[in-house]
Amino acid sequence: MSIYENIALRIIKEQELLMGPIAWLEAGKVSGLKIVDREKEVISIEDSNAATALNGLTDRFEKLFGRTGREVCKEAAAALVADLQPSQIPANLL
Repeated sequence: MSIYENIALRIIKEQELLMGPIAWLEAGKVSGLKIVDREKEVISIEDSNAATALNGLTDRFEKLFGRTGREVCKEAAAALVADLQPSQIPANLL
């Protein structure tokens, strides 16, 4: 699993703690992100679309919960984005 898929998975799981299984349904609506197997927590993101997909994911949760939704995403991803170069970090996670 790529670093971007790990970031997205961590965001979805953190949002799931707040909103339940609806988090997976909302994540499935994000362009560039595919829920392969929800039960096994397998998702897919093409590396070429990773930043767009992760920005879309954070936008989706922000639409639902406002600024809090985005902050939960940023906190969930913080440890993983620390390993990336600044140019590799999607804008919504800075």
